[in-house]
Amino acid sequence: MDQYGTVKIKLDELIKKAGISKNKLGQRAEMQRTQINNYCKNKITRLDVDVLARICSVLDCKIEDLLEFVPATEDKNDKK
Repeated sequence: MDQYGTVKIKLDELIKKAGISKNKLGQRAEMQRTQINNYCKNKITRLDVDVLARICSVLDCKIEDLLEFVPATEDKNDKK
């Protein structure tokens, strides 16, 4: 599936940068701790735009601060 690239969720970095605990983020963004941990570990397969909006609101960041597109690496055999 990563032939198209992947989307990296940088929530763990943003939490550290903001100096906020996961518990405080969970309270303010109305998220469960397990959900936050899954976002931090990039174990989310489908992104919820409402959750992303709440995270950005609480952390005062932009969506591009939270998500990063990582293009697929080209295999030398795929080049023509």
